[in-house]
Amino acid sequence: MITRELILAICPKHPAPVIAASRIQAACIRFGIITPRQVAMFLGQIAHESGLVPAEENLNYRAARIAQVWPSRFPTVQAALPFAFNPQALANKVYGGRGGNDLLNMGWLYHGRGPIQLTFFENYKKHGERIGQNLIGHPELLLEYGVGFLAAGSYWNLAGLNGASDRGDVRTVTRAINGGLIGLDDRERLYQRALLAERHGVMNDVDLKLNVVVDAAADLDARATEVERVLGLLAS
Repeated sequence: MITRELILAICPKHPAPVIAASRIQAACIRFGIITPRQVAMFLGQIAHESGLVPAEENLNYRAARIAQVWPSRFPTVQAALPFAFNPQALANKVYGGRGGNDLLNMGWLYHGRGPIQLTFFENYKKHGERIGQNLIGHPELLLEYGVGFLAAGSYWNLAGLNGASDRGDVRTVTRAINGGLIGLDDRERLYQRALLAERHGVMNDVDLKLNVVVDAAADLDARATEVERVLGLLAS
């Protein structure tokens, strides 16, 4: 059960935890995100992407940040200068010509939106059809809690991320969502926080402060347990 308390345990400043909890619960049920690890991974990844809020991708970057995020497209800060603080031009540059964004300005029309930051015409079309929403004609629907989380659940389901989630494989899930490993440490930390919240009865103390040391220790403990299990299997 996803509750207001669980949402606040992961994102203490969430603006609408009750609404988020109910919409995420509906998406998880519909798309089979059921086990504690699956739910924790789903929440952790989306918390990193959007803070569990259906948001629009912020592309209003300075040149140095652009070169950092897309080094293959902008090998130098100088190359990124024409796109600095120009979200539309940047979206068309980095998202145009792939994922079905074949026409002029489609990179901007179908840039990241929603809790999981859905991107590209093909994804808008595919997941819109799966949840019964016209995301091609109305991409802004992804900014609604209900539609946004259903689209996130659809993406998760179609990418087959439950198996990796049950293994605690944050890297594999991150690559499927991000295309790389950007924000890996934060994604893993949020995943561990979601697991911890679930284990403690969905957190009575919703004001628990983030503690990077404790979160990292919890992750190391989880990995050590898994290594011991595997070694035991090999020895048997």
